[in-house]
Amino acid sequence: MSDLQSYPLARQTGAKPVIKRKRKSKLGLLALCFVLLGGLFLGWFYFTPSGTNWRYMLADTIITSQHRDYAKYLIGQSELDRRTADYAKQFDNMGLVKDDHDVSPDTSTANNAVTVEPVTGKNFKGYMMFVHNPKMIRVVTTSLQGQGEQILSMVQRTGAIAGVNGGAFDDPNYDGNGFRPIGVVMSGGKLLYSDGGMEDPVNVVGLDRDGVMVAGRYKPSELVKMGVEDAVTFQPKFIVNGKGLIKNEADGWGIAPRTCMAQTKDGTIIFLVIDGRQPGYSIGATLYEAQQLLLAQGAVTAANLDGGSSSVLVKDNEVVNKPSSSYGMRYLPTAFLVFDHPEAVNVPNIWSGVDMSHFNSSIKPFASN
Repeated sequence: MSDLQSYPLARQTGAKPVIKRKRKSKLGLLALCFVLLGGLFLGWFYFTPSGTNWRYMLADTIITSQHRDYAKYLIGQSELDRRTADYAKQFDNMGLVKDDHDVSPDTSTANNAVTVEPVTGKNFKGYMMFVHNPKMIRVVTTSLQGQGEQILSMVQRTGAIAGVNGGAFDDPNYDGNGFRPIGVVMSGGKLLYSDGGMEDPVNVVGLDRDGVMVAGRYKPSELVKMGVEDAVTFQPKFIVNGKGLIKNEADGWGIAPRTCMAQTKDGTIIFLVIDGRQPGYSIGATLYEAQQLLLAQGAVTAANLDGGSSSVLVKDNEVVNKPSSSYGMRYLPTAFLVFDHPEAVNVPNIWSGVDMSHFNSSIKPFASN
């Protein structure tokens, strides 16, 4: 007799239906399978080379986000401290790799075209902006006393063709007001900001008076002597003399939204902006993936700029990409903007006369722009 045939009789006699016993046994078997699979996953995740690589990549991804401390649950607090210190040391060392600056911008017959192309990868989507005349680029700063400014506002205010976010800034709890830069800010050949002395080395990304990209670890006094015109602080420099310094994805500093700057031998500047932290659209990229994209474009020099929720690309007064912040574009202190007439751009020193050593970066922006 089948289960379905015996069930009415079981109800009449008060006997427990056989079908329920079978369901319970199936549920128990299913639970056992989940436990076994979970055990196998944890064994792979923690005790195999491939699982460990994924675990550390996930930890690096968390480290680059506003939840850095959560990475300790994957690798432990001591390992988190060691890994962040190792990255800082590694980035400094990458910044010291000698750059031959083998770039020859032809400004006599400059191509002033500015174009944007989409890029895609296994887990990400983004854009490359090509600026064929590097002398069209200037570092522009916030115009708002006491707070940063959104990139779209900077572009609209200055009449720029396009722009991307720039350098590092003091960002307590990843919710800062965006006014206080970290490192140096140079615009139009003037040192507008420095949180150290003229002989204290910092990692920079910028351009000299000839339109040649400068990236790496330099003293501010060296930057002035080298004729650097526009620069901000960020790291690492990851392509030098046409060769990538990041060896594999495991050293790619996690998966995140990215903004990078590169230059090809003919002088063309490439700004790469990759979206991230948006499942179903774009998770983000490692620096290794960014490096490979730029090497494929013939980059001879490349460096990382501020990323994460700061990553923004604006062209023709519109935000091209999809910034990851649910609160909209971040308020930032600096941006690389592109102009038809860069020589006419005046960037005043917004930090002049402000005691930045006691400035409170946690005060929320007081005006929208």
